[in-house]
Amino acid sequence: MKAFLRHGRKIASFAPSSRAMARKVVDGIDWPRVRCLVELGAGTGPITAELVRHVRPHTRLLVIELDTVLCSRLKARFAHLPYVEVIHGDAAQLEHLLQERGIQQVDHVLSGLPLPSFPEELRHTIITAAARVLAPGGTFRQLTVMPLIYYRLYARYFDDIRFRFVPWNLPPGGVYVCRGFKRPPLLP
Repeated sequence: MKAFLRHGRKIASFAPSSRAMARKVVDGIDWPRVRCLVELGAGTGPITAELVRHVRPHTRLLVIELDTVLCSRLKARFAHLPYVEVIHGDAAQLEHLLQERGIQQVDHVLSGLPLPSFPEELRHTIITAAARVLAPGGTFRQLTVMPLIYYRLYARYFDDIRFRFVPWNLPPGGVYVCRGFKRPPLLP
């Protein structure tokens, strides 16, 4: 709540994602095949905790958080795990952050960022960067507390968009699961 009040448009919700939301975000991931996952805007870590429950020892999990306080808390909670790397960084620098770690592709990008409230250029940079690093068959998964309102936004970037509603979240929300990156649209 403090982070939401401090940063307003940079924090997606006033309450952490529920366990139901966390389960819905990871639903359908083929865990034995996953080599690398990225979480953008992990916040207090409810999605990270769900990822940690499922990830296999051969999987790398990169958790990127820009807020210094939240990042410190995530490090204290998860950095002791050998397959988790908590990174204090900017999602707009995703490709650079991956290059620094010798990673060319990721299987899934999960975003808790409030992308619709970001300036259009920044939102475009983040979505495009995430889509470019996805391995074939990979997904971009976006949490939202505004069910179905932003479907057309994600349809500008991806061919296949599915929405999964989560009523047991405060506030109710859902997850966009996007596949098939299109050529990025031009900004006006």
